Amino acid sequence: MTIGALFILILPVFALIAVGVALRRFHWIEGEAETSMIRFAMYVCMPCLAFDAIVGNPSLREPGNLFLPPIAGFAATAAGFAVSYGVARMIGLHKGTGLRTFAISAGVCNYSYLPLPIVGGIWGERAQGVVLVHNMGVDMAIWSVGLLVLTGASARNGWRRLVTPMLVILVVAIGINVLGLAPYVPGLVRGLAHSLGVCAVPLGIVMTGVNIADFLNDPLKLLHRNIAIASCAVRLGIMPVLMLCFAKWLPCPVELKRVLVVEAAMPAAVLPILLAQYYGGQPLTAVQVVLSTTAVGLFTSPLWIRAGLAWLGIG
Repeated sequence: MTIGALFILILPVFALIAVGVALRRFHWIEGEAETSMIRFAMYVCMPCLAFDAIVGNPSLREPGNLFLPPIAGFAATAAGFAVSYGVARMIGLHKGTGLRTFAISAGVCNYSYLPLPIVGGIWGERAQGVVLVHNMGVDMAIWSVGLLVLTGASARNGWRRLVTPMLVILVVAIGINVLGLAPYVPGLVRGLAHSLGVCAVPLGIVMTGVNIADFLNDPLKLLHRNIAIASCAVRLGIMPVLMLCFAKWLPCPVELKRVLVVEAAMPAAVLPILLAQYYGGQPLTAVQVVLSTTAVGLFTSPLWIRAGLAWLGIG
């Protein structure tokens, strides 16, 4: 796939973010409606997408696509936190000025709402199942290592937060698929999961734009030179190289290699903005990381995907 084709594939994703910003600007989504729609996307639509993508998926009956993706997701995200923490110290951040928030924000890529449509657009809907299994490990890293980095909370409290509707549905869907029970799932259930699942990605991307829109009221605060340069260096420079090395030299199935290539190319995730708000971090720092890496990632992501696929010799 050419760089131009990849750019055309990625551009609508960023356009949906712009739609979300516009909806917030026109006050069409705000207050309790924003919270409710985010919960609907995260706790209803995304689990349904996972169920629809996994049940009956032959590639997810292979042990390599069941066990290695979560391990790779956890390892890459934990490594991202460590690298980001070190870079944050290098640019002079310390506790109270955004050190911890930078570490968790630059450390985790946008692992769902951007990769899912890209992977689906290149390799089809079934390839999205590997992304969702991979993301189990990312979630585990965020709610354990990530919370420890951000707050210093106990590991016990972090692990408690792993039990989410998404995790439950993933376990159930994988069990059904591995045991060959997919033909016995009622058509009504499959149809309902599909109908709700197709809403997950576009709704989630739009709500990403809604979430960051309020921070655009004072544009001068959004650009911090050191944070912008450092976050792009980590998220769009160091981590892609590291993740592509994982894909190159670890015994990964080709489906997982493709997922790692796409995930490696992604900008920072939006979730750390919410975590910083809820756990007493520095939300502005998280927004600066997200906006900087997203703006640059629009142009670098196709380059990384193209280069990664070529280097790994896969299509």
